[in-house]
Amino acid sequence: MKNAKSPALPLGLVYRDRFLTREQRTETLEWINTLHPLWEWRFSTHNPPPEGDKQRRLLRPVYWLGNWQFACLDYYHPPEGIEFRCVRAENYPKFLTQIVDRIEFIARKEMPKNFFPEKWKLNTCLINFYGSELIDGKWVDNARVGEHKDFEPGPVGSLSLGDRAFFQFVEGKSTLGKSNEVLSLWLEDSSLQIFGGDRFKKHTFHRVQRVEDRRGESLGPPIEGFKTRRINFTFRYVPEEHILPWRSLPDPLKSDTLEYMKQLSLNSLYFHKELGP
Repeated sequence: MKNAKSPALPLGLVYRDRFLTREQRTETLEWINTLHPLWEWRFSTHNPPPEGDKQRRLLRPVYWLGNWQFACLDYYHPPEGIEFRCVRAENYPKFLTQIVDRIEFIARKEMPKNFFPEKWKLNTCLINFYGSELIDGKWVDNARVGEHKDFEPGPVGSLSLGDRAFFQFVEGKSTLGKSNEVLSLWLEDSSLQIFGGDRFKKHTFHRVQRVEDRRGESLGPPIEGFKTRRINFTFRYVPEEHILPWRSLPDPLKSDTLEYMKQLSLNSLYFHKELGP
């Protein structure tokens, strides 16, 4: 099946509706069902909340491939935030590598060469599970993510499954009577979005305002107290020299992430070996 053509979009933004074939979608969802996503806390003993903030759990479970950027390690944030941010994780399965190769091909075909750092390759993937959480006996819709930037260098690829999401690029904060919206679009099931260049990586933030609840499709593995209706893969590039084995972390950071590693090791041979005896 051929991909639908991109609508007229500014340089640095690519969108492909129905990027995945039915067979690829099925294979991807079958593989996702083998995962055991983590609920992470934003802060830790050695990375406490800043003054005025408090400890909180992320709004959604996550899983990483290529490297795991634990929230309490403060994520990868060059130029200053590059040390001890990226713990080496499982490789992509073969079918996903083939999909990523296609994403890289499209990115290089449709974006200028100066958008790509040397050795750029989408070697990192964050998988977000969007849905509703059971809180105090009530289902609370947490299918959103606030304004942020993906600081990994070069273009970013985003693959969506499930209910469509309202995605926005914004500039700074909204002021009274004035919107900060730069560009909005719906990310449909099986679609691909790629964004790169200074306009969309440096000068604007992006966010998911909401995820529709229309398909009635339950996605992903069972997660206690959570119903997933959208899954998003965000593919990024991290220079290999910034990805370290977990055992290379300083002792305080190993202590902060030890329980996560133990959880991962219960269902992953890779992390079981990384954790060791």
